[in-house]
Amino acid sequence: MEIRDDRRYTTDHEWASEVDGVVTVGITDYAQEQLGEVVYVELPEVGTVLAHGDVFGVVESTKSVSDLYAPVAGEVVGINESLIDTPEHVNNAPYEDGWMVKIKSDDGVADLLDVAGYQAHVGA
Repeated sequence: MEIRDDRRYTTDHEWASEVDGVVTVGITDYAQEQLGEVVYVELPEVGTVLAHGDVFGVVESTKSVSDLYAPVAGEVVGINESLIDTPEHVNNAPYEDGWMVKIKSDDGVADLLDVAGYQAHVGA
């Protein structure tokens, strides 16, 4: 299981990476391992306004269906449209090609778990 030190994490297994007030969000390597083979990803429309903790999408795998939760409040300014045709990117590259949304946020990611906090959460 890979946990990257250049991101922040939620207890719901989303990762967040901020650059200039835009937070890129995806699910962690741990989450994709637990889900199994991802076969479908549902994402919000660009322009959707989210509160912290809102459900912003769904990931469906061969094992289960899981909601995705916004780690920060803000407006969705980008979605990874490639996941519509190639949801396996979530399994193959959760921290690169498997990203899900970009959120313009004033919150930032400082309140999310750091690597040590996320490792403790998953028992790594």
